[in-house]
Amino acid sequence: MNQQPGDNEYRQNSVLGSHSSLHEVRSMSSAELVARLESYESSEKKSISDVRRTFCLFVTFDLLFVTLLWIIELNANINIIEALQKEVLHYDYYYSFFDIFLLSFFRFNVLIIAYAVCKLRHWWAVAVTTATTCAFLILKVILSKLFSQGAFGYVLPIISFILAWIEVWFLDFKVLPQEAEEENRRLMIQSVSERAVLLPPGPRSDGQFYSPPESPADSDEEVEEKQDSEKGLV
Repeated sequence: MNQQPGDNEYRQNSVLGSHSSLHEVRSMSSAELVARLESYESSEKKSISDVRRTFCLFVTFDLLFVTLLWIIELNANINIIEALQKEVLHYDYYYSFFDIFLLSFFRFNVLIIAYAVCKLRHWWAVAVTTATTCAFLILKVILSKLFSQGAFGYVLPIISFILAWIEVWFLDFKVLPQEAEEENRRLMIQSVSERAVLLPPGPRSDGQFYSPPESPADSDEEVEEKQDSEKGLV
């Protein structure tokens, strides 16, 4: 099976990133390693990471934004109570926007349960929600009569479609790679710090050796020998 150029570039970038992280870890002192390891351990005690929390906030924004647009559509022409009865109690697939709201509610529940409650580290949940959203919206646009409902017949399906794909991009290119990089860096710091504790202290450097000052040119014994020799000559 032939390898694509994109795969080679991705592998090269990942290898370069791991080498740079390893070089950064090895260049740290023991105190810096311990401090960095403690910071990673404290971050692990948090419920979710910062980037994952941002993703969950965006999923919540998806639900609230679609709900707001649907309420505006309900209150556009007639009373909101009558519009709710028409779209919910007398639901019609060809004219109602209620299913688009339910689709957003479905995405919210699946993604929050998968990535906030279960803390999943895989893309399959967001792939399921996005594939379901795309298939449903395409069929609804083709079969229904939404375009006869005014501007919201265009806005709601397009907004729902775009938000679903932004969630895929955010998770696949931001959340999962950043968390994997942080985990690899934490493991490298932990292994280097453990190795530094287990290894015996290395040889002393030249600056740590003590060299005594040089003795005078003539020691006491040499002086006495010289005096005896001079006396003998006299």
